[in-house]
Amino acid sequence: MSEFRTEHDSMGEVQVPKTALYGAQTQRALDNFAISSLTLPPRFIHAVVHIKKAAALTNRELGLLDEDIAWAICAACDSIVAGHYVDQFPVDVFQTGSGTSTNMNVNEVIAHIASELAGQKVHANDHVNMSQSSNDTIPSAIHVSAALALKQQLFPALEELHTSLLGKAEALADTVKTGRTHLMDAMPVTFGQEINSWASQIESNYVRLQMALPQLLRLAQGGTAVGTGINAHTEFAEKFAAHLSEATGLMFEPADNFFALMSAQDTSVAISGQLKTLAVSLMKIANDLRWMNSGPLAGLAEISLKPLQPGSSIMPGKVNPVIPEAVTMVCAQVMGNDVSIGIAGQSGNFQLNVMLPLIAYNLLQSIELLSNASNELADKTIATFTVNHTNLQKTLAQNPILVTALNPIIGYEKAAAIAKKAYKDGRAIIDVAQEETDLSRDELEQLLNPEKLTRGGL
Repeated sequence: MSEFRTEHDSMGEVQVPKTALYGAQTQRALDNFAISSLTLPPRFIHAVVHIKKAAALTNRELGLLDEDIAWAICAACDSIVAGHYVDQFPVDVFQTGSGTSTNMNVNEVIAHIASELAGQKVHANDHVNMSQSSNDTIPSAIHVSAALALKQQLFPALEELHTSLLGKAEALADTVKTGRTHLMDAMPVTFGQEINSWASQIESNYVRLQMALPQLLRLAQGGTAVGTGINAHTEFAEKFAAHLSEATGLMFEPADNFFALMSAQDTSVAISGQLKTLAVSLMKIANDLRWMNSGPLAGLAEISLKPLQPGSSIMPGKVNPVIPEAVTMVCAQVMGNDVSIGIAGQSGNFQLNVMLPLIAYNLLQSIELLSNASNELADKTIATFTVNHTNLQKTLAQNPILVTALNPIIGYEKAAAIAKKAYKDGRAIIDVAQEETDLSRDELEQLLNPEKLTRGGL
């Protein structure tokens, strides 16, 4: 028992490790929720801490909180955001659905640090949690943490990936290859056209997420317990949003309707849907790269990805497309997270959603995974792959689908017969077309020029 101290809350006394900065309610959560090894990420904890600091500044400004106590709370918050006390937030993700355990964990740690700084008792509920409830703090923290993660992580990562794709597309603008539909040979395209299509996908995802960002900037903070604003000054929400905006650099504002943001998580569900769409786009790009790299002898072998590590514990010399594979797994995880967030979003019963910690964890994980995957794809795949020009030229010359360009001249059925004969005999389409039509070699070279065919038209 010498390694513990006695703390108490409204339910009685609790034994807490002497070295812990948290108190009774956090310890009860640790005892009650031994469910997983998952805890809410530092980014989310820091969002709650930003809220606590902005609340302390607001309450001080409104004359509700003692100057010295407010200063101590703010100093404690600054030290946590600076990266200290990371081990003091051990509460399981799978806890009470309001996130009350995490809110009180943060309140208790801040109160402990602030009490030492102020030289007087700083109370977790009466001071740190003043004008707040878990029911408006945790929904607000979801918005704050997700908005900061988008701004600081995902948007820069997508910008880098987009830039990398555009650069590669420009470098390979005139490199012609066989197009494919249904995984089967089709009319030729350039690498520039193919890679620009990927860049367009990334740009579209970026725009959609940017358009959704303003919804995250509207906060439930000030709604307190059920949305009515009980125990919060009527000016609290506006002043709070101003202080939080100054601290984070994002322009947060009070929600038009606190009830909606506390009882539902529609914005999180919508953002998750956009993240899922990005995952779908990245999955397509990563799989295209895997197919194009396949081989090196029995596959397409159009490109060679940079070798990063041995690919087999038993087959010497084997090298695998590890970054695209990792990206596809990230995409699968994000798609799964979206299902989980969608189910959790339905759990808004009357005035409160009761799966908030799960939404927070999965939303932030999706943003982090997509950010890191985009960076890896840009740096270790797009920027570094090389083109196997010999293989490209060989398949282009033998591609019977080039005969499509002759449709307006000789008709579809005649062109189909030429394509089938070329494929059956394993001959170049131009040679068979010269035998089966009245067109000269010069005319056929002009009509079947793969580079010209990438420009469209008649």
